[in-house]
Amino acid sequence: MKSIVVANWKMHPATFKEAKQLFEATKKAAEKAKGVSVIVAPPAIYLREIVKLYKGRRVAFAMQDGNAEAVGACTGEISIAQGKDSKAGYVIIAHAERRSMGETNDGARRKVSAALNSKMTPVLCVGEASRDGTGEHFNFIKEQLRIGLADVTAPKVSQVIIAYEPVWAIGATRPMEAHDMHEMAIFIRKSIVETHGKDGMNMKILYGGSIDETNAAGMLRDGDIAGFLVGRASTEATKCAALIHSLSEA
Repeated sequence: MKSIVVANWKMHPATFKEAKQLFEATKKAAEKAKGVSVIVAPPAIYLREIVKLYKGRRVAFAMQDGNAEAVGACTGEISIAQGKDSKAGYVIIAHAERRSMGETNDGARRKVSAALNSKMTPVLCVGEASRDGTGEHFNFIKEQLRIGLADVTAPKVSQVIIAYEPVWAIGATRPMEAHDMHEMAIFIRKSIVETHGKDGMNMKILYGGSIDETNAAGMLRDGDIAGFLVGRASTEATKCAALIHSLSEA
């Protein structure tokens, strides 16, 4: 099975000229890599033009966020339907940075439903801000999953990708330990089985948080995951290429 790399450029780069250069480097790395599926999530203002630059099949495209309403009086917003029209096949939902700006579990629920209705793949992000040793973070994750997937029918639940991003590891010098990720992956699947049945065992789970070419292969091997939601490393051409290459050899 191919490993997945979602390259979340966030609010980078500053110009479309730089965006084209970054995409060209990412594309070259993706086309050389074996067993790696790359999904590029550029800033929305670049999405349609970046898509036009690519004619192959090794790279797919994602929105970084999207409004669940198709159209409306929502100044500054971009709808999931508009992202679909721009040829995005995926949409990142409730990223930790969006949650920190007020995104709720209920808002995530509506977006997951809108993405599936638009025949796009939702990448639903979950993750705790901290751990206190009591295990309470498991209940926190379980609630994010319960509400976020509440409108998804059991037969469709495996069409959703779950991205686990422990907020305390984002931007850190190293990711969480692979055995801890393995434990969380088991917990995520078990939680979804409780609400959606056996198809929850087929969930693709990504990890996000301080991943680069030095640690990705080990996390993929031992963390019980399908790939990564990559932020910082995906915005630097050489580091992104190195990360993709490290996974192709894993």
